[in-house]
Amino acid sequence: MTANTADDADLAPTIDRDDLDVDSGARGTLYALLARAFTHPDDDLYDALATGEFADSVASLLDRTTLDVDGFDPDESDAVDDDDAADSGPAALRTEDDYDTLCARYNDLFVVSFTEVEDRTDGTESSTAPPVPLYESSYRSDVSWTDVNLDLLRAYDFYGLEVDQSVRDHHDHLRYQLEFAGYLARRAAVADDGAPAARLDLLDRHLRVITEGMADAMADEPEIGAYGPLVKLLDAFTAADRRDLADRVEGE
Repeated sequence: MTANTADDADLAPTIDRDDLDVDSGARGTLYALLARAFTHPDDDLYDALATGEFADSVASLLDRTTLDVDGFDPDESDAVDDDDAADSGPAALRTEDDYDTLCARYNDLFVVSFTEVEDRTDGTESSTAPPVPLYESSYRSDVSWTDVNLDLLRAYDFYGLEVDQSVRDHHDHLRYQLEFAGYLARRAAVADDGAPAARLDLLDRHLRVITEGMADAMADEPEIGAYGPLVKLLDAFTAADRRDLADRVEGE
């Protein structure tokens, strides 16, 4: 996602460093980290997951927030004593797969669709989406693909943002929504009073829809490796951020 007009750098000079909201900044960075986690693995992402650098970053960022993220206590990031903890805490975000296996898991879960011939007499085919799609519209039966994507396009455009033309994809892709949530959190860190309400609206109408859908879909999948804990973190973090924002924004 790229900026058409203003970006974070335009806001920073107007704020004294001591006035920056560390909590909101940490949330913004964690949103960006999650967006990175749900791109196709490259060498850098694999190394971060394999060495524990990714898990350590998650724990450090959560520790800078006031959020109660279910199952992700940063103080327990280096101590996994039982199967339940290993399946949910920051330490579980480390992968033991080799690079090719991690890529195969990503493709099998999020990318590869399946086509079956329904009628061998005329070649009629049916297509099945990936088990855990990365597009919000895949989880929406209440609104059309066009309405979902148009609404997000307008939200991005309001802040002078657009989908990166070099890797253009649909506006409802998880990565773009996470990048936008991170952008709004960083604006909140530099005292943009409207940014928290905008993030709450994004979570309510879009981001929580896709994260809940992914969590439900992932629960039925075997052989998920580190992507199981990653989706659990995604679901738990966005839920916690949404609860906190609702208390602060709607309580004003």
